[in-house]
Amino acid sequence: MKLQTFALTIVILFGSTMSLAQSGPQLNRDPAAVKFVTSDIGNFWRAYDLAAKETDKAKRIAIFQTEYLDKGSPGLKDFLRLRIKSAENLVSTIDRMPKYYASIRPQTLQVQRMEKRMRAAFAKFKSIYPAAVFPDVYFLIGVTSSGGTTGPSGLLIGTEMYGKTPKTPMDELSGWLRGVLANVDYVPAIVAHESCHYNQNYNTAPDQRHLLGKALQEGSCDLIGELIAGRTINEHLKVYGRTHDPEIWRDFEANMYKPDIANWFYNATTAKDRPADLGYYVGYLITRAYYRNAKDKRQAIHDILNIQDARAFYEASGVRPALHKKSLHIDFSVQPLCSLCLCGVFCSEFINHRDSENTEVAQSRGPNVLGFWFHEVCVTLNHPAVVGLLLKDRQNVT
Repeated sequence: MKLQTFALTIVILFGSTMSLAQSGPQLNRDPAAVKFVTSDIGNFWRAYDLAAKETDKAKRIAIFQTEYLDKGSPGLKDFLRLRIKSAENLVSTIDRMPKYYASIRPQTLQVQRMEKRMRAAFAKFKSIYPAAVFPDVYFLIGVTSSGGTTGPSGLLIGTEMYGKTPKTPMDELSGWLRGVLANVDYVPAIVAHESCHYNQNYNTAPDQRHLLGKALQEGSCDLIGELIAGRTINEHLKVYGRTHDPEIWRDFEANMYKPDIANWFYNATTAKDRPADLGYYVGYLITRAYYRNAKDKRQAIHDILNIQDARAFYEASGVRPALHKKSLHIDFSVQPLCSLCLCGVFCSEFINHRDSENTEVAQSRGPNVLGFWFHEVCVTLNHPAVVGLLLKDRQNVT
């Protein structure tokens, strides 16, 4: 699969707060007790099929009301209030993009088979952060306005935002939707990312509301999502960053204590000449440096989830001394490596595991046949490691 632009503006897709662990939905301390609710997806498609037999819009609205919304889970009730708004709005949205909605059924129905992966990620989170709490997770179908948000019932995932495939009809979609729609394979990573937000306890005082604070809030959840689910929700930003680090850091450091985040977050419709949402990437690098440099990894996770002074954390991370360092080294992710990873990385210039969207990049950057063979075998075995670049004399951020 080609590397997608996937400017996943989690902003619009997710309504996170800085300290969700303190209030809101009923939370579980035991990952095994978390509910992953997919019943609303089946109800949606039942209503969809019944409504398809009707030509009168009022009758179709009534069907979606009675067969989908009225029968909804607590999560759907919240999502109706927060995002869908009404059965009429839902039907009108479907009517504006009938080919897209018709194409996403197989992808939405895959979600229920992902529960094992998501629960395993929650269990991993608990193992590295014993104080972790977890929301119930509801998978819904809405009006392509939100990939997810939070409500009194828990985490609410709009699965219609994860129906993109190489065959997806694009002609009905707005420019924003073309940029933010994603493949269903991203759902476990997104749930992992959002579970991090539920556990953040950040200082929200006015003097912390700046670009750096926002980058740490979001980038830390990319880091923890990678630790517990094996990938971030922004792999494409890492690919871009590896060849643009100097300019990214120059621009970021010039603005990091300013409140304006418009050029770094939620800018899928305005970004030019660079990917949207690069603030996620910078925050990921800062928190990753802090984690890597910490002797006590469990304490590092606690610190990352409880940042009270963004400037102090940034300075303690150890990321600055590495900004202009040139070296010959291997940039591994935080995931453990198998023998195939270790062999492959020394045989090929670029190896990327478990990221099918980056396969084309791996092929173009890794001409060594033996190295690419190691990569393919490891992907086939579904190993969770992510191995980066063998970097030669370039500016690098660790």
